[in-house]
Amino acid sequence: MAEGFERETTKEFIRYLYIAKASAGECRSQLYLAFDLKYINNNDFNKLKLNVNDISKMLSGLIKYLNSTL
Repeated sequence: MAEGFERETTKEFIRYLYIAKASAGECRSQLYLAFDLKYINNNDFNKLKLNVNDISKMLSGLIKYLNSTL
């Protein structure tokens, strides 16, 4: 996101936000794997999953807002 923020256009910044959103999805999948392999307990899994879902929603909202300004 920081690299995208330094780009010259909003369209380029949005592109980097989509990459960050995809990374949040990847993080979510790794959480499931860590939980399945018993590296994290149910409580930690749920807290982290909620956090990653919130981040993904915030990124979506920012992308939607920035698209509306183009």
